[in-house]
Amino acid sequence: MTQKLGLIHLYHGDGKGKTTAAIGLALRAAGWGYPVQIVQFLKRGDSGEIKALEQLGIRVLAYPQLPSFSFRMDEMEKEACLSAHMENLRRAKEFCDQRPQGVLVLDEAVGACRKGLLDEQELLAFLYNRPSGWEIVLTGREPSAALLEAADYVTEMKKEKHPFDRGIAARDGIER
Repeated sequence: MTQKLGLIHLYHGDGKGKTTAAIGLALRAAGWGYPVQIVQFLKRGDSGEIKALEQLGIRVLAYPQLPSFSFRMDEMEKEACLSAHMENLRRAKEFCDQRPQGVLVLDEAVGACRKGLLDEQELLAFLYNRPSGWEIVLTGREPSAALLEAADYVTEMKKEKHPFDRGIAARDGIER
């Protein structure tokens, strides 16, 4: 481990592959011995890749009590979700503070900010004041100008065709 980590990646867009790319980078880093933590926002943490990561000893934080899609949440559910997401961001900061370098994936942080279920100013403060040596990966749709500006890498996943458009739901092991 001779090279220094410390850049911000942003994978965004309406196409499939944002989380997959982030998880791939996390696996690559773990293969080189870097500590890795993944935080999932707007997800329950029960997808196939998360189960596999946990078997490999990669720590994953999520909000398992997520009641439903954000547009279906009432105000109390939104407040509970915001609180849980902010707590998981705090725990991620703590994880980074305790190690000299590594990779932190903040999956769907972009969408959580856009929906008001993660405080974007707190996220930006963390990004700009993160411990040196930490590579941070953000995913989600429709990033703000501030998040785009904060990123060193920006990759857009663009959907051209997707089975969901034909009514095919997410399948375990492929999209979930």
